[in-house]
Amino acid sequence: MTIPRLRGAFAPGTQPASQNELLVLLPSLGTTMALWDGTVAALRASTPGSTLRILRLDLPGHGSSPATAEPFTIAELADAVLDVVEEAGGGAFHLAGLSLGGAIALELALAHPDRVKSLALFCTDSKIGTTEGWEQRASGVRASGTASLVTGSAERWFAPGFLEQHPLSAAARSLSTLIDIDDESYARCNEALAAFDRTASLGSLRAPTLVVSGEHDAVTTPEAMQALTERIPNGYHSTIAGTAHLAALEDPDAAARLLTTHLRASASQGQSTQAAAHEQGMRVRREVLGDAHVDRAVAGTTAETAPFQDFITRYAWGEIWARDELSRRERSIATLASLVTGSHEAEIRMHVRAALRNGLSRAEIAEVILHTALYAGLPPANGALGIARGVFAEIDAEFAAAAGRSGGTAAGNGTDQESSPNEGAERG
Repeated sequence: MTIPRLRGAFAPGTQPASQNELLVLLPSLGTTMALWDGTVAALRASTPGSTLRILRLDLPGHGSSPATAEPFTIAELADAVLDVVEEAGGGAFHLAGLSLGGAIALELALAHPDRVKSLALFCTDSKIGTTEGWEQRASGVRASGTASLVTGSAERWFAPGFLEQHPLSAAARSLSTLIDIDDESYARCNEALAAFDRTASLGSLRAPTLVVSGEHDAVTTPEAMQALTERIPNGYHSTIAGTAHLAALEDPDAAARLLTTHLRASASQGQSTQAAAHEQGMRVRREVLGDAHVDRAVAGTTAETAPFQDFITRYAWGEIWARDELSRRERSIATLASLVTGSHEAEIRMHVRAALRNGLSRAEIAEVILHTALYAGLPPANGALGIARGVFAEIDAEFAAAAGRSGGTAAGNGTDQESSPNEGAERG
């Protein structure tokens, strides 16, 4: 198996590059990136479309992509798409694909959920057709070439009467393009589809997903597309009337309208998700570090540091520290060991207090540092012990001062050495 080399066309947005999100469009088997020409033109006519960078790619042996005789999988095609995205600047992007392009898009969204902001699946499925059917077609193409597929493709691709009514359309020209596709590359695409089945993984799909069917599609029927949608946690289904399997080619304006609405909804949902992550992160951050520490950090935020504060609140505290796989106590142990190893003194001071809040005793904190010395070295561990000792003294002083103000006795100066520092830490 190998990762094929894909090529395509890139259209920049109308705004500065940093403000233009990337939309990647993948075509169906037997067509080229020209399948999306009408959709791209319609997107460009809309305000959101004009601010998109749009990357269209060809499949192996189709259009501008080189032919290949080596076998490949849908997963390797997904990796090939990512390779081109990296060349275009990388980062997360919006993704849409039709038929085989949709299968590749689905695979990419499942295998690399952090890279796909939104997903649009046109006339595709988590398992398209049968293994035997694809293998038979691959054998037929090797024997008779892609020209033998023109009649059958015309019947599958387009709604009844469409070609007669639009004999000079881009859709009609796509049938002549089919003849120029490399036979062996086409056969390899069939074999990749024969082995593809992501049905069992649909429940883990994270990207907001638009599922689009063609009203007259006999390959991926509207009923099948609705069934697909019902297995996707954040999916919704729409049918383009009067179209068949190449719905985006037959009615590019409708495809563009659906994509525009989907991109807008995804942006709103993304903002809501980030807000929820920030809210949860702030709650966890306060529980672990204490209100006083967090209030000081928030009060000291400037325009330059605000993005970083938002990032650590959402990612470090809203995602990692909020996970259930480790307890807060266990995360404190891992955090202290990591900080000692890196000699991050300011962070050690903060997380000694956090560890007390998370239930570690002073003796346990010292033991974590001692154990870390075995692997991280004596100098950083010795420095960390000094920091911990200083934090313990600060907490004792804070507790004594608080007890003096209330007319009581500081437990930190008595026998309850384990409860006093924890109580002091909880007060921030």
